[in-house]
Amino acid sequence: MPDPRRPPVDHNKLLLAAAIGLVVWLVAGLLFAQELPAGTALAPRDALALSQGAIGRPVGDLTLRDAADAPVRLASLRDKPLVLQFVYTGCFQVCPVTTKVLDRAVGEAQRALGPNAFRTITVGFNLPFDTPDAMRDFQRRQGITRPNWDFLAADAATIDALARATGFAWTPTASGFNHLTQVTIVDAGGRVYRQVYGDAFDAAMLVVPLSELVAGKPASAPSLTELVERIRILCTVYDAREGRYRLDYALLIEIFVGFTVLVAILWYLAGEWRRQRALRAP
Repeated sequence: MPDPRRPPVDHNKLLLAAAIGLVVWLVAGLLFAQELPAGTALAPRDALALSQGAIGRPVGDLTLRDAADAPVRLASLRDKPLVLQFVYTGCFQVCPVTTKVLDRAVGEAQRALGPNAFRTITVGFNLPFDTPDAMRDFQRRQGITRPNWDFLAADAATIDALARATGFAWTPTASGFNHLTQVTIVDAGGRVYRQVYGDAFDAAMLVVPLSELVAGKPASAPSLTELVERIRILCTVYDAREGRYRLDYALLIEIFVGFTVLVAILWYLAGEWRRQRALRAP
């Protein structure tokens, strides 16, 4: 028998609270992943959160070395926008492909804005193997001959500082490294302006933000293609055995179940609201 001293339980409010909690759980799981602890696997959603968190961050005055082993200070490149790509020279799949895609995009941008409107650097992160000689050989193998594009090496402390500033992370695997395919655009003041993702991105994803920086226009909202690429990254997981990303079916099932429960709760609450409204009607 119910205790008359206790107020009746409002089940609708409980269900509404559960629905709100479910929404918060889904959004937090997708958007607010924390920075990767050292030595853990690189989950795409964590890598994306780390990368997006770097936007607006200043890149320090670091010194790298070019193919002739001469020092190159990043501060000396700051009078123009900078396009930055990380690779490792022992990669024979993703890095060569993304470099050639970047080559086509840089060509489009140079034709649209002029060959001297911005600079491009490709930096090797696999130490001690990515030396100036190795970077020069990588450039030759990819057939990169465009002006204002340097292939650079650096010591471990410099690579770590540059990766942290630009939101780039990697973890070793049996076949090489697991890392986000990312191109970073830095403005003339040395701050991260935009991240471009994917191993086959459209040239416009590079040309548009560069043209904004060259013309001094305010930043535009990410394009539909960029948003689709971010969603694709969130729904993938790295397969170390195959050395590539694949769809994370567990995450897709989690999202599907979560939204199904949410829709069911909202459907019930809507029915209860209509029923209560009908009872109160004269």
